[in-house]
Parts: sequence; C-alpha cells; structure tokens
Amino acid sequence: MTEPYQPIFLTPAGKRLATKSRRRHQIVEQFLRKLGVSKKSAAVDSEGIEHHVGKETLAAMKAVLESGWPKEQ
Repeated sequence: MTEPYQPIFLTPAGKRLATKSRRRHQIVEQFLRKLGVSKKSAAVDSEGIEHHVGKETLAAMKAVLESGWPKEQ
C-alpha cells in the first residue's frame, strides 16, 4: 500500500506527452486570445478544445499565430 499524496514521477515518454499537451493548450489559448476572447474565457475554453482539436486545425491555429495575422493596430 502506498501513502496518499506521494510525489509522482513521469517516465521520459510521460514527460514528452506532458510537454506536447501543454504546447497544444498554449496554442489554442493564444489563438482564442488573438480572436478577442477574454483571458478568462480563453483559459476555460482551451481546457476542453485542446483535447478535441485535430492536427490540421492545430497547425492552422499555429500558422495564424506565427503569421502575425491579423496585423496589430
């Protein structure tokens, strides 16, 4: 039996997955913010969207973020 609340350690594969998940979340949240979504709503909505967004859509979001579109005023 293990004690509750003990630290956990990720395997190298787990660390890669966590990094990938964090990056997906960042892209979705930044994209929503670029659309004008409030910081609070973008944070909440990106939690769900990141789990369902496909590779093509995520790549398009990332491309928009990297392109500087729309041009900053």
